[in-house]
Amino acid sequence: MKTKTSYRCTECGADHSKWAGRCDTCGEWNSLVEEMSAPKAAHPAARRIGGAKSLAAGGAVAATPRLGDIKGSESRRWKTGLGEFDFVLGGGIVPGSMILIGGEPGIGKSTLLLHVAARLQSAGHPALYASGEESPLQVKLRADRLGENTDDVSLLGETNLETILATAASVGPAALIIDSIQTVFTADLEGAPGNVGQVRECAARLMRFAKESGTTVFVVGHVTKGGGIAGPKTLEHIVDTVLYFEGESTLDHRVLRATKNRFGSVDEIGVFRMSETGLTPVDNPSELFLGDRYHHASGSAVTSLLEGTRPLLIEIQALAAKAGFGTPQRVSTGFDGRRLALLLAVLDKRAGLSFAQLDVFVNVVGGVQLREPAGDLAVAAAVASSVYDRALPERAVFVGEVGLGGEVRPVSQAERRIAEAANMGMGTVYLAERIVPKRSPRDIEVVGVRTIGDLFKQLFA
Repeated sequence: MKTKTSYRCTECGADHSKWAGRCDTCGEWNSLVEEMSAPKAAHPAARRIGGAKSLAAGGAVAATPRLGDIKGSESRRWKTGLGEFDFVLGGGIVPGSMILIGGEPGIGKSTLLLHVAARLQSAGHPALYASGEESPLQVKLRADRLGENTDDVSLLGETNLETILATAASVGPAALIIDSIQTVFTADLEGAPGNVGQVRECAARLMRFAKESGTTVFVVGHVTKGGGIAGPKTLEHIVDTVLYFEGESTLDHRVLRATKNRFGSVDEIGVFRMSETGLTPVDNPSELFLGDRYHHASGSAVTSLLEGTRPLLIEIQALAAKAGFGTPQRVSTGFDGRRLALLLAVLDKRAGLSFAQLDVFVNVVGGVQLREPAGDLAVAAAVASSVYDRALPERAVFVGEVGLGGEVRPVSQAERRIAEAANMGMGTVYLAERIVPKRSPRDIEVVGVRTIGDLFKQLFA
């Protein structure tokens, strides 16, 4: 049968007959990838022209029960014993689900899943680890370093999807781990493993296998230069849960983040520490991020972020120094550069701090990305502390969004942030005056501020 060549968009999955620099459907540039497939022969009855009946020819009538007639409840989740991993998934692994894990090369995806396979096997849930990137000997060498009992985990060194599914159907594991989806291929499609068609078709068949057999399928996905999971965007729509493994190569901790979860809340994070024996869950991430803080240095402020339902205390460092060149520098790590420019303009206009001759550097400690506006007040306080060269109160936390008028705006779930500050031994929380709770936790003072000018009068007067 003659093969057909088409070009498919990796972002939206739209099919094009010829290559183009821009997708006509979603408007993305350089997203079309060549794909080869054998066209299916049309059903004889479908060739007739005659309305809806001809389109439905050859199909079978399926049962259509009402939702009220369907009986059952959610299956009991499996606990792995890795507290942070179970927390990110919403309380444990849901049987029959499909979970996609992406991350930079060498970040620890395979190590994490080997931990999970060993824990599930020890808990009485057999695991099958299908490795397409490493040989069985390489997997064994890594398993020996983990300090886990991996002797009973079944290992399969195979990249053919049909062989993997046939083996899984024969063995009957509770969990099937595919490392990685970009190395798996099906013989029904032409093209190299990892192209758009192969990834989409293999993922769809793995999802059907998970739903029909009740086996939980874990899939490792490579990431692109932009940080997204390689392959078509439909890959993330197919699976039940999408997890991103993040972290700086120079740091020993890793952050597991849920960006999609049909069985729990999104944006939850779990923190792990990388060591010689693998990944160790960090039960108190706030203590990790504040562990090396030098309390008496100027330009250091603490804020409380909300990652999903978990509040985290992190340190923000700022340094304002005399500019050595004509144009002052604005450098930020872990904080949006445009947001920093906005805050500096507000401080100049509303608080009388001039940065025309100053370089400003802002760093969020621990490699954390400060995305929510609740950290604005801490950034402003840290920058002002560096300008005045006066340290902020040792046990103070700053939470609030700063508006263009210099006003301090409220943030969501302030009670949780205050409670986390109290648990970490902080003494004072500065936030918007409008959301100061009537009753605050014992041993902590909540101070309401209306504008950044009012805050600086309290701190530096």
